[in-house]
Formats: sequence, C-alpha cells, structure tokens
Amino acid sequence: MSLKKIETLGAALAPFKEIGENWGILSAGNEEKFNSMTVSWGAAGVLWSAPCVFVFVRPQRYTYEFTERCDRFSLSLMPEGFHKKMAVFGSKSGRDTDKYAESGLTPAFYDGVPYTAEAQKVFICRKIAAADITPEWFTDHKFDVENYPRKDYHRMYIGEVEAVLE
Repeated sequence: MSLKKIETLGAALAPFKEIGENWGILSAGNEEKFNSMTVSWGAAGVLWSAPCVFVFVRPQRYTYEFTERCDRFSLSLMPEGFHKKMAVFGSKSGRDTDKYAESGLTPAFYDGVPYTAEAQKVFICRKIAAADITPEWFTDHKFDVENYPRKDYHRMYIGEVEAVLE
C-alpha cells in the first residue's frame, strides 16, 4: 500500500475505533535510529487553533527517550487485523529487539520521521507541548487507581499535525 499526503483538514477520523480498537504505532527518532511502540490511548483535535494529536508515553519505555529528544514524531493508525503483529511493539523493548523484523511490519520515513508503512493513516507531528500526568490531574480518582496502581504515570505529548498520509 502506498500512502499519499492529503490535506490535514480533509482527514476523516473515527478516533474511538482507529485509536481505541485498532490501535496505533507511535514512532520517534530519525532514519539512523528510532523506536516505535503500540498505543491504544490518544486523541486528535484542535488546540491553540492548530490540528493536534495527543499521545501518552511512560518514562520507562524506550520510545520515551526518542520522543523526549526529537522535535517530531508520528502516529500510524493501523487497519483492523494487525493486533498480533502490533503486540510485539507493546511487549518487547527496542533496546534489544528489532520490532519491525520480528513483527513483519515495515518502517518507512516521511521527511526523516519514522512511521509504519502498513498504516491506513499517519499523522506526522511537531512536538509543541508535554506534561506529566500526576495524581492531582484526576477529578475522578478511579482512573488513577485503575490505570496507575504502580504510580508509573505517563507523559502526555501534544503534536501539531504537519502532514497526514493516507
């Protein structure tokens, strides 16, 4: 499948299905060194008059180092039926595993930003903000208790969408 750049405002998105059910792959780095991880939490919308995506990474994840260091990242939204291949990206560390080789998926690059070639839609983003989730964030503490029993809170990254590939 060959992805082509489309107008950002023309990108149709069913976030509950495409992010929550089908999952995505977050990638950061460059053509020499990058890492990717499975994501099933995230959002897309408009913030500060800019089209944005919101992704969440725990500090112990290898992808965190790349997302911290790099100004850009991608969110590759995958079609149905890829969970088994994507499980490698959520269960193995890129520190000691070539996740793409093991999963059978293919890394690709857009303007130096890594993404997953088998995606049905890719957001190429420029990082514009980051914030750590803390216990004080929660107005309904059941979400803290259910999602962070080890208190290993995510960092939220907000990326302005520079390009959409479909």
